[in-house]
Amino acid sequence: MRKGLWLFAGLLLAMLVLSACGEKSKEDVTKGLDKKVGELKGYKAKAKMTLEVGSKPQVYDIDVWHHKPGDYRIHLKSAKKEQSQMILRNKSGVYVLTPALNKSYRFQSDWPKNSSQAYLYESLVQDVLEDQEAKFKSTKEHYIFETKTRYQNNKMLPSQEITFHRKTLEPVSVQVMDTDKNPVVTVEFTKVDFDAKFDNDAFDTKKNMTSAQLEVPVLADLNTKEFTVKYPMAEIPGVSLADEKSVETDEGKRVILTYEGENKSFTLIQEKAEVIPTASMETVDMDGEMVDLGFAVGVMNDHSIVWSEAGVDYLLASQDLTQEELLGVARSVQGYSEK
Repeated sequence: MRKGLWLFAGLLLAMLVLSACGEKSKEDVTKGLDKKVGELKGYKAKAKMTLEVGSKPQVYDIDVWHHKPGDYRIHLKSAKKEQSQMILRNKSGVYVLTPALNKSYRFQSDWPKNSSQAYLYESLVQDVLEDQEAKFKSTKEHYIFETKTRYQNNKMLPSQEITFHRKTLEPVSVQVMDTDKNPVVTVEFTKVDFDAKFDNDAFDTKKNMTSAQLEVPVLADLNTKEFTVKYPMAEIPGVSLADEKSVETDEGKRVILTYEGENKSFTLIQEKAEVIPTASMETVDMDGEMVDLGFAVGVMNDHSIVWSEAGVDYLLASQDLTQEELLGVARSVQGYSEK
């Protein structure tokens, strides 16, 4: 009998050990992610990003390249491929390329450090590492974390759910949520290559502009087309559209939307963007903060944000809105009729 009890106890202990080995804790997974990022020399990833802004979701394809220590190439393309933008970081600086306009903007920026980036693996891992109160759960195939975001000027997107593959620790998906836990930005990774190789000129500015223009040609016929006016879908209490004015300029139509309220007001200006001749690429040094609007990259100063999308330049300006409110309004300029 005693021998049988010892045998039973031994089997029970073995089962407990095996069970413990098979189920990793939050701390185990966090350490594994940290180690994975530390060992990576670089990676390539493809993802689909969906923005739940405006009357219908906006879908974009994203190609991500990263080569340590500091080379980045983020190619953002609309699902219909009629527009694209690229963020490029190399030894010369941080560039935003707009292929259809043949324009390149250079920033003095520490991007992508110090802020959440939903499509960058190392940024997602950093979000997990820095949030000591992150929620964790595991499924048969995935590890899932709910963490705080690290957006500098956007408290309207305070949290996110990040899913990693259980076996490989590759990113699977990210849902960035608003204060009511509704997904606003969803990134679904379709392919991740942790053993990616890069040519010596993979992050060269001119080479990437040329390759991007093969996919989205320069808008040579831009001046022959009218653009559709877009309206911000974000709601600021007490603020509404007070005036809409169309002005003819030498370059074409300029539309000025004025929104007013008792304590808040702002102006949104839209006009056709200038296209630089294909024989020469223009690089402009920008004085301002580079901000990610989701569908485009903009430049923010104290009281304004400027950006380009689909051959149209936008200027949002206000003396009353905070930078967080400016970003919220700019990110919501997706509507085609006043809300």
